[in-house]
Amino acid sequence: MNADLLITGISQLVTAQGSGAKHGAAMRELHVVERAAIAISNSRILWMGREHDWKGDTLASVDVGDRAVVPGLIDPHTHAVWAGDRLADFDARTSGETYEAILAAGGGIRRTIRATAAATKDELLSLAEPRIRALLRSGATTIEVKSGYGFTPTVEIAMLEVIQTLAARTPASLLPTLLIHIPPSDIAERSRYIAEICTELIPEVARRKLATAVDIFVEKEAWHADEAALVLQSAKQHGLAVKLHTEQFQRIGGLELGVEMSALSVDHLEACSPDQLATFATSSTIATILPGVSLHLGIPAAPGRQLIDAGAAVAVGTDLNPGSSPLFSTAAALALAVRLNGLTAQEALVAGTVNAAHALGLADAGRLEVGLQADFLVLEGSDWRELVYTLGGNPVREVWIRGERLEV
Repeated sequence: MNADLLITGISQLVTAQGSGAKHGAAMRELHVVERAAIAISNSRILWMGREHDWKGDTLASVDVGDRAVVPGLIDPHTHAVWAGDRLADFDARTSGETYEAILAAGGGIRRTIRATAAATKDELLSLAEPRIRALLRSGATTIEVKSGYGFTPTVEIAMLEVIQTLAARTPASLLPTLLIHIPPSDIAERSRYIAEICTELIPEVARRKLATAVDIFVEKEAWHADEAALVLQSAKQHGLAVKLHTEQFQRIGGLELGVEMSALSVDHLEACSPDQLATFATSSTIATILPGVSLHLGIPAAPGRQLIDAGAAVAVGTDLNPGSSPLFSTAAALALAVRLNGLTAQEALVAGTVNAAHALGLADAGRLEVGLQADFLVLEGSDWRELVYTLGGNPVREVWIRGERLEV
C-alpha cells in the first residue's frame, strides 16, 4: 500500500460511528483511536488506524505533535453575505425592544435588505470573504451560505452569484441555499410575491444551478405554513431540496410542514414545545439548533437535550448573520450548544460533523473514513474534548482539506 502522505503523532483520532445521521443515544457514539495515523492518497483517506499498524510506503509524512484529530466541521446554517450593520437594532434590543417589534417597525432583516440591495456584487464579495475565512479558521471545512437579503428576484440571484464566486475562491466547500426570508409589508402583495418566487425565481435558480436547496422563514412576522408549502412544493418540483427556519419565536405549523415534506432540516426550534419533540423520532429531517441566536438575543435556547432524548437527529450551526447571531466560529457554536442546549461533548461533535452534513444532504462528509475526502482538523491539545471546552480562543491548530494543510 502506497500513500502520498502519512499523518502521524495523533494522540486521538475521533470520528462518528457509521455513516448515517445519528438519532438519540447514538449521538454519543464516537470511534476513538489512540496513537493513530492517517494515510492519504489523491486527496482521500487511504488508511487510518494505530500508527504502529501502518505497513505501507509513503512519499512524505507530517507529525502533528501528539495532538487530537477530528473531522472537519460542517456549518449547516449561515447568512454570510450581507451589507450594512445592525448596530442600531442592537442598541434598541439592549434598551428593551424585542426582535419581533424591531422587525415589524422596518428594522431587523428589512434594514439588511436595504443595505444589501444598495451594494454591488464586488462589495458583497469583499465583505463576505473574511467571514468565510473566519469560519474556516474555526474548523468549518464545509459551509452552507444562504441568500435571503435580496428580497427581489434580481438581488436574490445576485447574492447567489456572489456565493458562487466565493465558492471558487475558498478551499472550503460552500453549499448555496436560496432563502425566502420575509414577505412584502403590504399584505395584498403577498400572493403576487409568492407567484413570482414560484414561477420566476425558483425556476431560474434551478436552471442555472445557483442553489442546492430552498429555505423559507415561517413565523407570524414572516411566512405562514400554507404559503411556505407552495414555495417548497415549487422547489421540489424543480429538483431542489427544502429546508425551513421555524419555531424561533412562535409555533405556527412550520416544524410539522418540514417533517411532512421530508425537509433536509428544520432550523432554530427555540420555541419548540414538548409535544412536538416526538415528531422527529421517525423522521429523516434533521433538527438544526443555533445557540448563537439564544446567546445574542437573550431568548430561550432550543431544547437540544430534550430533542435528542426524544430520538431526534440534532445538528448545530452558527447562523452567522448581522442581526441575531454575529457568531464567526463554528467551533464556538458547538461549545455553546453544550452550555446552552444541554448537549454532551460527544453529541456536539456528532451534531457539528455527520449530522450537520446530513442537514445539507451530504452523505459523504463530516466523518473520517477510508475512501472519503481527507478533511480534518488538528486541535491545539491532545484531548479532542478541548474543541468544545475552549471559550474565547481557537482550539483548532490546523485545518486540512482534501489532504492539504491550509494557511488560515
